[in-house]
Amino acid sequence: MIYHLRQALLAMRGNVTATLSTLGTMTLTLLMLGFVVLLTENVGRTLSQLESQVEVAAFLRDGADGQALLNQVRALPQVQSARLVTRDQVLDEMTRDYPYARDAAELAGNPFPDTLRLRVARVQDSTTVAASVSRLSGVQDVEYGASYVDQTVRTLSAVRGAGYVLVGLLLVGTLLNILNAVRVAIYARRHEISVMRLLGATRGFIRMPHLIEGVLLGLLAGVIAVGVLAPSYAQLAGRVQALVPVLPIITDLHVIAPLLGLLLALGVLVGLVGSFLATGRYLRELE
Repeated sequence: MIYHLRQALLAMRGNVTATLSTLGTMTLTLLMLGFVVLLTENVGRTLSQLESQVEVAAFLRDGADGQALLNQVRALPQVQSARLVTRDQVLDEMTRDYPYARDAAELAGNPFPDTLRLRVARVQDSTTVAASVSRLSGVQDVEYGASYVDQTVRTLSAVRGAGYVLVGLLLVGTLLNILNAVRVAIYARRHEISVMRLLGATRGFIRMPHLIEGVLLGLLAGVIAVGVLAPSYAQLAGRVQALVPVLPIITDLHVIAPLLGLLLALGVLVGLVGSFLATGRYLRELE
């Protein structure tokens, strides 16, 4: 193993340009990959928070049977929970925010109707639930912030989908870079490898230094990427939280640390797989 490690280090030193090029490409790719993953996780958390806060409100007509309507909306499969808020309870809530609401109600009567408040399992179901509830007899109007919810969900879903696609493309690009780098290294040592094959060296013996080289490059690229990404993200997250406190930015160490560890492991894995594929293909060409 020491011999193979020494050969790998000699190969890296002998092909400094290709080594630095591959290391730089892998580091940048892992950096972008880590940033996209963290962005996707933050978008996912924002969507989850939005889903937990979206509420469909159904305003009932005077004289409507609120309890019967409550039982009907609870039977809808998309509804996670539902409750009936009487007009007096609505007035109490409004009085807490607007103290003059009760004075106005004493003069002109309570203007608020009985209301059904529903939470849906998925925010995408808000439109479907609102349409179903609005068709119930006794429901006067339904409100759930359609324009805000629909637009926000579409935007965040598009960002999250684009993030997943970008992650896939970056992984493929990193793998191809490793393949090219290892091919260059093997080509530079083609005469040595041919002599080794003539002397009866096995494919595993020839392949081992290149596998170690790929692992070392992946490990080094992962360490650099994590070393740059972690403080940069912490600083960026702090500034975003200060500007937009309502956003649930991920700052928990127990969430970020596994992602950074996964990024490091991914660098090693991509380096290993890329080297394995490149050496296998080149050795088949020699045979």
